[in-house]
Amino acid sequence: MKKTAAFVILFLFALLLWNVFVSSGDMVFNVDGDEIDGPLGALLAMLFAGGGTLLAGLIMLVVGAVLAVVFAGVGILLIGGLGIGALVLALAISPLLLPLLLPLALVWYLVKRSNKNRTIREQTV
Repeated sequence: MKKTAAFVILFLFALLLWNVFVSSGDMVFNVDGDEIDGPLGALLAMLFAGGGTLLAGLIMLVVGAVLAVVFAGVGILLIGGLGIGALVLALAISPLLLPLLLPLALVWYLVKRSNKNRTIREQTV
């Protein structure tokens, strides 16, 4: 099977070369109205098509890099905007949270006083 596949691929490549270089009467390349046919026309057509493909690939890479920079900038602005919005929301709600903060402050004070008394006792011993 492997030998048969190799022969089939070689035969198809030979047909391709025959079509490109020997019977290329139907291949015509136009440059500003001038028709170029034959092997030179096929060669020029492949050259310009390949050059266009390479140019398109380069353009796609540049556009991808520009979009990555733009979207990264938009992401930074979005995160900053969310942070400022959260700060504004916290400032707007803070008077409403005062009844919750008073017991929390009392517990914090008692724990701090307890720890302070403990450290003073440990130092005296």
